[in-house]
Amino acid sequence: MSELRETRLEKARALEALGQGPYALRFDPSHRTAALQQDHADLAKGEERDLEVAVAGRVMTRRVMGKLAFFTLADETGPIQLYLEKATLDGVAGDGAAAAEAVAAGAAGPGSFAQITSLVDAGDLIGVRGTLRRTDRGELSVKVTAWSMLTKSLQPLPDKWHGLADVETRYRQRYLDLIVSPHTRETFRRRARMVSAMRRWLDGRDFLEIETPVLQSVPGGADARPFETHHNALDLPLTLRIATELHLKRLVVGGFERVYELGRIFRNEGISTRHNPEFTSVEIYQAYADYIDMMDLTEQMIASVCEQVCGTTTITYQGTAIELTPPWRRATMHELVEQACGLDFTTFSSREQAAAAMAAKGLEVPALADSVGRLLNEAFEQTVEADLIQPTFVTDYPVEISPLARNHRSKPGLVERFELFIVGRETANAFSELTDPVDQRQRLEGQQDRRAAGDLEAQGVDEDFLQALEVGMPPTGGLGIGIDRLVMLLTDSPSIRDVIAFPLLRPEVRPEARPEAGAEAKG
Repeated sequence: MSELRETRLEKARALEALGQGPYALRFDPSHRTAALQQDHADLAKGEERDLEVAVAGRVMTRRVMGKLAFFTLADETGPIQLYLEKATLDGVAGDGAAAAEAVAAGAAGPGSFAQITSLVDAGDLIGVRGTLRRTDRGELSVKVTAWSMLTKSLQPLPDKWHGLADVETRYRQRYLDLIVSPHTRETFRRRARMVSAMRRWLDGRDFLEIETPVLQSVPGGADARPFETHHNALDLPLTLRIATELHLKRLVVGGFERVYELGRIFRNEGISTRHNPEFTSVEIYQAYADYIDMMDLTEQMIASVCEQVCGTTTITYQGTAIELTPPWRRATMHELVEQACGLDFTTFSSREQAAAAMAAKGLEVPALADSVGRLLNEAFEQTVEADLIQPTFVTDYPVEISPLARNHRSKPGLVERFELFIVGRETANAFSELTDPVDQRQRLEGQQDRRAAGDLEAQGVDEDFLQALEVGMPPTGGLGIGIDRLVMLLTDSPSIRDVIAFPLLRPEVRPEARPEAGAEAKG
């Protein structure tokens, strides 16, 4: 690699001496490559079109065959072939008898054929001008009459320019992945379109996006371990937010009836194909609504976004057809658990009774699951969750695991909550929000007790939030959707790292940074 880099540095110095860069200030493309391919699809083989075009991009491949050369140049929209002809390029290096003599002598004038074939490598960014030609093999090409170096690349592209085989390199050097993989670029285009479509859908229904603090004194709104930091000037311990919920609810108290925020969330948790410590979510709150209204909103919004991004609401994920056309299945957690393993948790009067029944079915019984409700959730996660492939609203959760949700209007011990599962993954979570400040305080104090007992994901007591509730919050429906998991679904991506441009990774230990064998460690 060091020898290749030195060779390219020599070429960069040669280009500089010739007045050809190697790092240009600007270039004015007249067309994108995809537009040229589309607009001139009618050009027949062997024909040329007297249209002056200018395109810029990265050289992906190069073939030099005597007095002809063919480069592939790619911009953001796709590739196009460059048709490089010695007579054409050297013919514009000068004019008159002097130019003819220079060509005959093989001299390399500015922008000449010899320069572009000897000094331009795969990976370089160049700008070219020329006309259009359809080769005898049917490839639309720019017949180059002039070129300029825009940026000399000192590092070679991966050997297989059509894609990176090493997954770790794809995530660690995402810029290389984007250069060589059209599929990766399309994934992030879809992500951007999905986020824009979601915002448009909400804005069109009078929801207002308002940003809330990332740095918080009391983390809340979710069961998660926060990242801790410190503000030096105020000498104040802070955490990064684990949810936007409690501040958005303050806005509802303040009189905003429809609010949302789409932004980054930070949770100090493990990493897996569906978890990244830094991820994106949207939280939505609607006054005078409940969790049934939020089910309707969820399926309508996701179906609309899917239609805009994918062109259909019937998609394929990892070989399985997924139907996102509403209405979606709705079932209670109790019903699903009983169907899956035959346990009816409504019949258990104690934690011990439920635990014995689970053990008899071969299910794990965690010690931290200290109530019938928590064991119900454990049974659900072990026997149901992975099999919920088609979109399913799982409703009516135990109150023990839902400290911010309103008590169910007709089912004691449960709350009005749903989670949306698609392809075995939780994609959304929603409540009829708890508006009783006395009940809310009792539940948060219970969470704080669990935290003191060692549950690092339990929430604390946010006194300012409780004070806001005492001012009075209207009946409200709240919803949170994991943007990354939804992008995974709409782009057929198996891992969350595939849809986050720069996922968190361990720092790479470079060979030069490793201690030499036998060297003494320094204290």
